[in-house]
Amino acid sequence: MPSIHDPVALGGCDVANRLYRAPLLECAGTGPDSVEILTEKLEPAAASGVGLIFQGATIVQGEGGCAAPGMTRVHDPAFVATLSGLTDAIHDHGGRIFLQLEHGGLRSMETWHAGYRQKHPHLPQLAVSRPPAVLRALDRFGVLAYDARVLSTDEVYDLAADFGVAAGHAVDAGYDGIHLAGANMGIIQQFLSPYYNRREDEFADGFRFLECVYEAIRDHAGDVPLVTKIPAETAAPAFARPRLSFDDGVELARRAADLGFDALAPVQVSTFWDTSIVRGAFPARAWQLDDLQSGYEAAFGGRWRARLVALANRLQARRFSRDAGWNEAFCRAVRGVVDVPVLLEGGVRSRPQIDRLLSTGACDMVGLARPFYAEPRLATRLLRQVDSRVVCESCNNCTVPQVTGAEGVCRTPHVLRRRGELERGGAYDQK
Repeated sequence: MPSIHDPVALGGCDVANRLYRAPLLECAGTGPDSVEILTEKLEPAAASGVGLIFQGATIVQGEGGCAAPGMTRVHDPAFVATLSGLTDAIHDHGGRIFLQLEHGGLRSMETWHAGYRQKHPHLPQLAVSRPPAVLRALDRFGVLAYDARVLSTDEVYDLAADFGVAAGHAVDAGYDGIHLAGANMGIIQQFLSPYYNRREDEFADGFRFLECVYEAIRDHAGDVPLVTKIPAETAAPAFARPRLSFDDGVELARRAADLGFDALAPVQVSTFWDTSIVRGAFPARAWQLDDLQSGYEAAFGGRWRARLVALANRLQARRFSRDAGWNEAFCRAVRGVVDVPVLLEGGVRSRPQIDRLLSTGACDMVGLARPFYAEPRLATRLLRQVDSRVVCESCNNCTVPQVTGAEGVCRTPHVLRRRGELERGGAYDQK
């Protein structure tokens, strides 16, 4: 069985070790400073020795589709060409970088962000099918505002083509591979999920959309290494029926591997955009920071609405299990039916845990996400010290403020103090 230091091949891309930085929101936008911001966020991980970096979700269309403020768009070839500065910086450290592509569908800001809707009233809310009854009820009660436009068959093909075009731009800019945001309630999961997909055309089998995206990427980007997340909606509430079961997720993974995907990242999620994505403690500090209150109110449509969202956040934090490596069982099941590398992420917080997951055959690579907000050069410790543990406590003070457009950084004082102690002790120094 492999160790963390062993190389691995994802398609035609050779990666130096089995540790990767999982996708996070970099909040870099699409502008003249984006390359500088992205390099500042991502280069430290490569400099510290992480084998593979997944740049967080980028949007394949020029309007709409953003699940959060500050997401980068990659529809414009002139802009994407500037990202070669980022890929060069990663390659200078011997690292590899894949670009994650996404469209939010019903998860997009034009659905949930009140201020954004007011500024962009012309943007359609793209939907796979008519929104489910629960979401329509939330609309009637004024909790959400749905005015969904169901994609026609031709529009589905056009959207898949947008993924392919963006992938082609990325390859030209030096990216080593493409990662599809196939979970976390983005448009791909919405096609795959029977809870959202009630179509009657060829895309009634949601895998057909993933297949079209795959074909479009191959048309525009050739044999670029291609990874996708594979969802199982096992964290969904009881009333969300039908949904993707554990076995459904395993079957989706088998089909994706047979189709030609070079690696898979199985994740257990909900049918909704909730804290099943970032399981952890209720981020009390993030909700109480004075400089964020106006942003919460703008996002959710007022002070009381923001407080209701905070309450829901508190309840969800109690509901979802925080077992370390909560996708382990799913990854093991998928690894048993595919012959491509399986990537495991979700709640991994120590080197002993990484070693166990690799040595017992749970996966082929292990990824961490939020811990890199707390320790940008975390890989140095994980690769060097066999008993190392991250300072991140999964408190989510880094993630919740991102709904306001705030930067994705650690905001927990005692965690930052611990990082400072490690820095002064030389824990992140490179030999």
